[in-house]
Amino acid sequence: MGKIKQLHDSLSNKIAAGEVVERPASIVKELVENAIDANSSHILVEIEEGGLSSIRIVDNGDGMENDDVETAFLRHATSKIQTDRDLFHIKTLGFRGEALPSIASVAHLTLKTSTGIGAGTEIKLEGGEIVEKTAAATRKGTEIKVTHLFFNTPARLKYLKTVTTEAGNVSDIMNRLAMAHPNIAFELFHDGKLLLKTLGNGDRKQVIAAIYGRNIAKEMLEIKGETLDYSLHGFVCRPEITRASRQYISIIVNGRYIRNFVLAKAIQAGYHTLLPIGRFPIVVLSIEMDPLLIDVNVHPAKLEVRLSKEAELSQLITESVVSIFKKQTLIPEANVKKATKLASEQLSLDFETKQQAQINEIGKEAQSKQVYEPFPQVDSYQTPSFSETKSEEKCLEPEVVNEKAPQLESSPFTASELSDEEERGVTEFEQSVKESERSNLIEQESVAEQVEVQQELEPSRVPILYPVGQMHGTYIIAQNEHGMYLIDQHAAQERIKYEFFREKVKETEPNVQDLLVPFTIECTQQEMAMIVEHIDKLRQVGVFLEEFGPHTFIVRSHPTWLPKGLEEETIREIIEQLLSTNKVDIGTLREEAAILMSCKAAIKANRHLRHDEIFALLETLRKSSDPFTCPHGRPILIHFSTYELEKMFKRVM
Repeated sequence: MGKIKQLHDSLSNKIAAGEVVERPASIVKELVENAIDANSSHILVEIEEGGLSSIRIVDNGDGMENDDVETAFLRHATSKIQTDRDLFHIKTLGFRGEALPSIASVAHLTLKTSTGIGAGTEIKLEGGEIVEKTAAATRKGTEIKVTHLFFNTPARLKYLKTVTTEAGNVSDIMNRLAMAHPNIAFELFHDGKLLLKTLGNGDRKQVIAAIYGRNIAKEMLEIKGETLDYSLHGFVCRPEITRASRQYISIIVNGRYIRNFVLAKAIQAGYHTLLPIGRFPIVVLSIEMDPLLIDVNVHPAKLEVRLSKEAELSQLITESVVSIFKKQTLIPEANVKKATKLASEQLSLDFETKQQAQINEIGKEAQSKQVYEPFPQVDSYQTPSFSETKSEEKCLEPEVVNEKAPQLESSPFTASELSDEEERGVTEFEQSVKESERSNLIEQESVAEQVEVQQELEPSRVPILYPVGQMHGTYIIAQNEHGMYLIDQHAAQERIKYEFFREKVKETEPNVQDLLVPFTIECTQQEMAMIVEHIDKLRQVGVFLEEFGPHTFIVRSHPTWLPKGLEEETIREIIEQLLSTNKVDIGTLREEAAILMSCKAAIKANRHLRHDEIFALLETLRKSSDPFTCPHGRPILIHFSTYELEKMFKRVM
């Protein structure tokens, strides 16, 4: 007797279910796609305990006739393809006839359906076996309820995730389907709580607003593109809105959500240098093509497809994204938050505004006179000779500014060329900035004091530099016995402040500061479920979130080490790190925060410094642990030896 035997239908269905039915989200996907193929205009999905307890899907589609109800649960029974030719012209989401028998084989399933003519039909199955079939009074459409999932395959049940995770997966599937079919009204409930509701009016941007929030939808730009083979339409976010993973790139082909790395890379190529490294956009892209150009029968869950002329499609996507950004002014708008300010803060802001207006007016007049002194204090500051002793060098260090009697910075314009009124304006400007100038010097000296003990044990790797001048308000020119040095002042202070902030954010104390004006963070239902599940982990790192609506959390306090002005962005990164890795690496986050704060606080280009400020900056840089590159890896100093200078001027041959 031969050893090879044909498997029983119940066993083969269970094996097929292992490919089609991985988790509750897989059941929702298959059944909702069937409802879409049935020409439904409204689909309701209700799940309990993440879909582990119950899944109920109701549609108002075409329904099934009584004779087709039992046949629908036979393996490979379908009404969507009949011949080989149909296999190459698939326009429906389902076509293999595996979903219903696979689901019924591992669960208890009840189906009610009607075509709207005559009585409807109700059928119940347990483990793939029909236990009851009766006539039922029901409206046009189909209702399917799935319970006791994986009751006869406990090994698969054991590997399911938590309730919130499974609910999040269901929500994600429904979000993709809603974006793919904006002409269908979708509703999703979890344990009686509404997670998603769309209007079904065909407006994809409204669907995006229902999923990602209105603020994100407002920043989405519509793109279109067309060739002889492909037509695409969708929405891309502005470059200032980014996420930490490609999960927010939704690609839809002929109404089917797919995963395609090549097309995702084409979208990123359209952004090119507009996105920071490691950041990804929010994109919803729908592509229409002839079914002959796509093979959807290469993945059990039909999430991956093969495309003909993929390179041509990638080029079309990239060009469409590039073209929309070339038409936009990509300067991010300042997010000015309306808040009641303290009286002292308001007075300070008003004063600075008036002074800035006055300085702008004076600057325009003085610029026409072309009278400028980059270093008005050069006469009073003598560049030391290279033969001075170490004890003499100490006398050259800048004095700490006395807070009671601060020294004002000299005007960048010569007094002889300005009118009395202009001189008064410049003097007032000097008074308005003296605090920031003094704080810079004090902070630099604070950094120097922190590394002073280390420097006594270890000599500096940078020689003493004597400032000569400044070029374009950006590069410092210095010299010593070894030649000339060019120093990027922004990179130099960025390194100094980075080491300063790096030590500050290492504090293990979970210091948290309350916000006078709380801010909100919008997220999807999938993100919300994950955040609620790991809310304790966020609290351990000082991030306290409170639910503030169906898509929103409110932040009333946050860790003190967050970069000023980037609190919301940093908290979003913490949340995304938690969602992607299921943990929060506070060390990495604090390191990134130190880099952000150092870059934000460092001297910017076109900032003209006094001679004593330059000297203080160079001395503090010498005492840094790694004074050669900024936190981003750019060089700080470039050395021109005396020999090289003489050779350039043909003094040596």
